[in-house]
Order: sequence, then C-alpha cells, then structure tokens
Amino acid sequence: MNNNDIFKKLRVALQLRDDQIIEIVNLVNFRISKGELADIFRSEDHPNYMECGDQLLRNFLNGLIIHLRGTKEEPKNPREVLSEIAKNKTSLYKEDKKPDFKKEGEKKPFKPKGAPANKPFGQGKPSDKKQKPENPVERFKFNSGKTKK
Repeated sequence: MNNNDIFKKLRVALQLRDDQIIEIVNLVNFRISKGELADIFRSEDHPNYMECGDQLLRNFLNGLIIHLRGTKEEPKNPREVLSEIAKNKTSLYKEDKKPDFKKEGEKKPFKPKGAPANKPFGQGKPSDKKQKPENPVERFKFNSGKTKK
C-alpha cells in the first residue's frame, strides 16, 4: 500500500472534497493546486498520474489534526466537528426548496409557435408539404472502369 492509496482511503472515509483537502493542507502552510491533487487521485496507469510524496501526506495528516482537534490555544471537540460536517453534507443534498410555480391567474395561454394567434387550427392557408429529399447517392453514376456491352 503506497501513499496514494492511503490518501484516497482517507479522502473516502472522511468524505472530503478537493477544495476541503486544499483548505486542510493550507492550515499547515503547505500549498497544493486542484490539478496536482487530481493527478494524485488518478489511477496508476493514467499518463498524468503523480505519486503522493511523504511530505504531502505528512502535511495533510498534520492539517487534518488541526482541522479536527484545533490548536492548543483554541481546542475543538473532534466529534462536534465531524457532526457539523455531516449536517452540512445532508443539507446540501436534501434541500427542502420547492420550485416556484406561477399561480393560476398568472399563467399565459398556450400558443403553438407555428400557428398564428388569430386563426384557429385547420382553417388557415394550406402549406406546401415538404417532399422527401432524394438520396444524394442516386444522383451519381458510378463507373467501375469496365465498359458495358
């Protein structure tokens, strides 16, 4: 098991997104871009795969400690932090917003695009029906190089 596997398993277990991982790593003053992070999470046979170094994993773990426990000056309870994250996760996916529908009086009557507004259907000028286009292949004469007798 290499560092990439450990990093992937921590990401899944803690349900972290890329931007959250970047924030956690920034807590220990270590900079990484989203692109570099995506390269680390790729499969080993991908051309842009990048191996996760010891320094990155160490800084992520140290940042995770600060993220969950806090600092000595401002300690946090890790269970409260994890429960807060869990609340935020569910609220993002289960929004109780209902779509705003117009009231009955505000609805506009339905008008088909092609029909004129003042003539009822079937009483207007008959339109020219479109003929089926001919097959373009039938227009060409194919010559195989042999003459017919």
